[in-house]
Amino acid sequence: MAALGWFTRRRRPATERSVLAGEASAEAARKSSAETPAAQPPAEPEFPVVGDERAAAFFDLDNTVMQGAALFHFGRGLYKRHFFRKRELARFAWQQTWFRMAGVEDPAHMEDVRSSALSIVKGHRVSELMSIGEEIYDEYMADRIWPGTRALAQAHLDAGQRVWLVTAAPVETATIIARRLGLTGALGTVAESVGGIYTGRLVGEPLHGPAKAEAVRALAGAEGLDLTRCAAYSDSANDIPMLSIVGHPYAVNPDTRLRRHAREHGWRLRDYRTGRKAAKIGIPAAAGVGAVAGGTAAAVALHRRRR
Repeated sequence: MAALGWFTRRRRPATERSVLAGEASAEAARKSSAETPAAQPPAEPEFPVVGDERAAAFFDLDNTVMQGAALFHFGRGLYKRHFFRKRELARFAWQQTWFRMAGVEDPAHMEDVRSSALSIVKGHRVSELMSIGEEIYDEYMADRIWPGTRALAQAHLDAGQRVWLVTAAPVETATIIARRLGLTGALGTVAESVGGIYTGRLVGEPLHGPAKAEAVRALAGAEGLDLTRCAAYSDSANDIPMLSIVGHPYAVNPDTRLRRHAREHGWRLRDYRTGRKAAKIGIPAAAGVGAVAGGTAAAVALHRRRR
């Protein structure tokens, strides 16, 4: 019995020591866990990817790169040069006012403008309109470029990627704007010409809606681009087909339908319309690839890919 009593007394202290050891170990584990920094989610890769030659960016023009519609501004310049009368100018002015207030493209309005523009240029030489287009850009378009969007395009250029405008405006006008902004080139509506003279007809149809997506696909195939690595930017729900075929779609100054669609699909949003008068700047030809005032924040935001 004495031996058993001895054994029991020895067991109790051992059990207490075990409990104490277990509690101390648990407490140390809790403290260690609290002091260990929480695991950070992996950083998103920078975008655009520097040196990715199979990536490119496609920008809508009207209300995305430039405030208002290029065709309206072009019409003002042609009126100044006596290409048509005051009645036509009044129609151009009304359409431009509606476009700026509504912020969306009305198909009937746009078709009316295109028809008017085709009838106006019919019989004129392509070279003549190209020369005049350079002057009109300086007079009516240069100070309507959105600096934030311009910075987005510059970020792609700085990454060594190609950048194209994609617009329903005449390809000649779009090419002038692209060149003055230092971009790679432009996809636009092609007006028929014979012997360097406009016939007043289109080749195919206006580059609008689904036609833009088809043009981007065709160019990507010809240039060896991977559309899943490309980006597209637009303000209009009409361009959802184009935005949907690239891996990095952006809604810029979006209309109501595009904003809703972008949020539903997790697309990134950019809006530069707040304080639009203060945001507008002029971009001379020599500054096409230079820094743009007010655009630095946009470029940084693009690199960080914040939604």
